[in-house]
Amino acid sequence: MKNLSSNSTTVLSRWTKFISISRKAGLSVVLPAFLFIAGCKKDDTVVAGPITDHSAVNLHSASSFAIIAKSGVSATGVTSISGDIGLSPAAASYVTGFGLIMDATNTFSTSALVVPGKIYASDYTPPTPSKMTTAVSDMEIAYTDAAGRTSPDHIELGAGNITSMTLAPGLYKWGTGVLISAAGVTLSGSANDVWIFQISQDLTVANGAIITLSGGAHASNIFWQVAGQTTIGTTVAMKGIILCKTAIAMNTGATLNGRAMAQTAVTLAGNTVVIP
Repeated sequence: MKNLSSNSTTVLSRWTKFISISRKAGLSVVLPAFLFIAGCKKDDTVVAGPITDHSAVNLHSASSFAIIAKSGVSATGVTSISGDIGLSPAAASYVTGFGLIMDATNTFSTSALVVPGKIYASDYTPPTPSKMTTAVSDMEIAYTDAAGRTSPDHIELGAGNITSMTLAPGLYKWGTGVLISAAGVTLSGSANDVWIFQISQDLTVANGAIITLSGGAHASNIFWQVAGQTTIGTTVAMKGIILCKTAIAMNTGATLNGRAMAQTAVTLAGNTVVIP
């Protein structure tokens, strides 16, 4: 099948905008068949479903945070965070292990472990409480967005064990937990490609595992939507945005090129987190 022509691309773009506007207005939209037919590569490999279900998840105001949580953020050991940390509705007293230094404005704190970056909490001076309420809401909206994507390219891949696999861009869905053992996993695609992993239970990344990116793939385009807990083992090299319904626990020496966004707590033990 031929590549998309410029006219087809324009039509797809207009339909994408129409679908987005209609959804915001609460309207149902039935996609015309040609949108799926046109979305084929010349080698007859079908592109990964509707454009709206395979685009990056918008974090909105939460995008300025490397770590954001609702009940607590704790750190032990030699931890290094590049990017802001945010906590709400819990107070700053639930950000532990960072040696917080309150700014003169009382709107944020700094820490020798957070460079560059600031720490925000719900009990700081306005406008910080409002800022954090919005950021947490946007995190939850992003989680719901990722969880609500339809037309998965793969369902129950590997029965939940994706160790040693090379995964193309697309939407992946499991009704179970997902395990990545020490041999790791490779995500292969271009800088514009997107991976969304819908995980109904826990995400467990075993000690020493490496999430390898190839072909120019970007950590900022990888989304791990986890309904259970996320556990990242010792010395793991993790990549992507973790949108977790419960807790995210990083064990000693693990690194994250991405963001840790938990609807309960984030616990760190001598880790490095860098915004992609």
